[in-house]
Formats: sequence, C-alpha cells, structure tokens
Amino acid sequence: MTDLKSKEIRSEITSEGKLNLSIVTSDVPTPSDDEVLIKVEASPINPSDLGLLISFAADLDSISSQGSGDDTVTTMGIHPGLMQSMKPRIDKSMKVGNEGGGVVVDAGKNAKNLIGKTVGVAGGAMYSQYRCLPAMSCLVMNEGTTSAEAASSFVNPLTALGFTETMKLENHSALVHTAAASNLGQMLVKICLADDIPLVNIVRKEEHVELLKNLGAKYICNTSDENFMKNLIDCLVETGATLGFDATGGGNEGKLAGQILSAMEVAANKNATEYSRYGSDTYKQVYIYGGLDPTPTVLNRSFGLSWGLGGWLLTPFIGRVGMEKFQEMRDRVAKEIKTTFASSYTKEVSLEEMLEPDAIKTYAKQATGTKYLVTPHK
Repeated sequence: MTDLKSKEIRSEITSEGKLNLSIVTSDVPTPSDDEVLIKVEASPINPSDLGLLISFAADLDSISSQGSGDDTVTTMGIHPGLMQSMKPRIDKSMKVGNEGGGVVVDAGKNAKNLIGKTVGVAGGAMYSQYRCLPAMSCLVMNEGTTSAEAASSFVNPLTALGFTETMKLENHSALVHTAAASNLGQMLVKICLADDIPLVNIVRKEEHVELLKNLGAKYICNTSDENFMKNLIDCLVETGATLGFDATGGGNEGKLAGQILSAMEVAANKNATEYSRYGSDTYKQVYIYGGLDPTPTVLNRSFGLSWGLGGWLLTPFIGRVGMEKFQEMRDRVAKEIKTTFASSYTKEVSLEEMLEPDAIKTYAKQATGTKYLVTPHK
C-alpha cells in the first residue's frame, strides 16, 4: 500500500486576498499499529464544511477557474473588510471535508479485523481518495451498507440525536427546529416520531410543509405564512416546547430566534394564574447551531427575563454526555442508517467537478435540495 498516491482538495487564502481551491497529490501513509487506511468513496458537502472550503468571507461573484483535471484551480476574492478575520489561515494550504464513508484497505497490527469493512468517519480532510485515521474513530457499518450511505453517518445524525439528548439533559419535554426540511431536519422528524417527542418544525416554503407532512410530522409552521406567529404559538401551546434549535442564525429578517422565544413566552402565559412584570417563570432556551442566513440576529425582548440564547456545537456536547452515551448514539446510527438516518443527494461530483464555479455557487447556497456528494475516485 505504500506506493499509493492520494488526490485531495485543498483550500488556501493568500496574503493577496485570494481564495484558491485546488487538487493536490500526496503519498499515502502506512497505518501505525492502531490506525486504518480508508479508501474514501463518498463524502458529503455539509454547511459545516463550507466555512473552511470557501469561508464566509469569499466573494462568489468573483469566482473563476483555470486549468483542467488535476491542474484545476478555482479562485475567488476575499471581501477586504473580512481579511483580518482570516489571518490565522493566510498562506496555509488546508485539507477539507469533515466526514465520509469508505472501505478499510489496510490496517496496523491492532486493527487488522477492520480490513474490508465499510466505515463512516469524521476525521477531517475527507475530500481525499485515501485517509489514514485511528481505528477508534471509525463507525463500522452493518453488512450491506454502502459507502454513500455511510458518508453522512456523523454530522447530521449525531447532531439530530444531540438535540433530543440535550432536551433530556436540560429537562425540557419538546423541541422546536428551524430549517426543518433539511436532511438533518428530516432525520429529527423521524427520531421524534420514533421516540414520541413532540416536535415543532419551522420551514419557509409550502413545498417544505408537504415534504414534512409526508414524513409524518404533525406540527409545521411556515415563516412565509401571514399567520406564522399565531400558528407557532398554537403549536407551542399544544406541545409545551420550551427548547429550540435554530440552523439559520438569522432567519426571517434576523428575527426568527427572537420570534421563537416570544412565542414560547405567549404560550407559557396562556396558562398563567398570576401576572408578573418580569414575564413568565417558564425558562425558554434557543440554541443557534448554524449560519444558513447571514442576517444579524435581532432580539425584540418581549419574552420576559427567564430565557437563554446560545450556541450549540456537536463536539462540546459529546464531551458533556460522555463516551458511553456517545457510543449508544453511534450504534443507533449504524443500525438505522438506511431508515432514520438516510441522506439524499442532489448530485454526485468528482474532485474536479467539485471545483467547477457553477457547482460551488449551487452548493454554497445551502438550500434544501442542493446537497452534493463528493466521490473522490470518480
């Protein structure tokens, strides 16, 4: 295996204010005693990948591409006012891709039993043909699972499960979720149906409403509906949801997180027996876990003083619940990868096709129904 070469995507921001995406060929390492070598056959482009791949500071209107095949280089400008925030990564050629699926083709002496197994892994640098990683990082899939199915076995599934586990840890009994028609949102609908957890889904298009209804979702609110706030309050009264997860970071002109808190406050006061100038004593929490909308988060504080707005990330959550619970979550993902945690993709692209300007403009939108799967050996 030592004579293998591996092609991989690199992202570099130059001191001249340019972002360059390219394909680099490197030697494949020999796995150490506790490592495995994975032939990466599929890796999704998640919203969480874009921050490193193209960064939030890239000007997509300036995108251009030169060369072909392995010599393809796609370039775009960095907004001048945001260059300072990019300082830690300037002139560094960075490997990209959070997660992927593939087959173990070689292993160190303590992991030989994994050779030939299909695995999912979140090890970074997954937009690569081969990846050497600790064996313990791998989620071994059940027989019959393909690499494409295993490719999205970490970020979205474990995030969705993390929401329900956070709910239990913080003594809530129901959830609110935005951008609910996404791949992650669809997984959360299935989890909550199976686990009997009331879930209020917030979407922005009527076709998203129909999509979730077809999955069995009961509570769906459309921000495009003129009665959105009334519908949201009604759903919160019925479910008692006091915990929300917002994928937008802005949403609905930046007001979405605040609207959720306000609706929770109104719902809590529906059953109040006493007036308090400080608002209800029901604690309301919204976590922002994504930035699908760059609009500033706007809070019109009409939800009393018993509330919280914060950020939520998967890795700190895993540290919070511990390895035993994390392993339970991993085992469930492997068991239900073809059902609850199945992902769908709009298009499969090679490493070269991934760098095409039109492709970048499409998957950079982070819109429902534009999820790409990278197939490095295509």
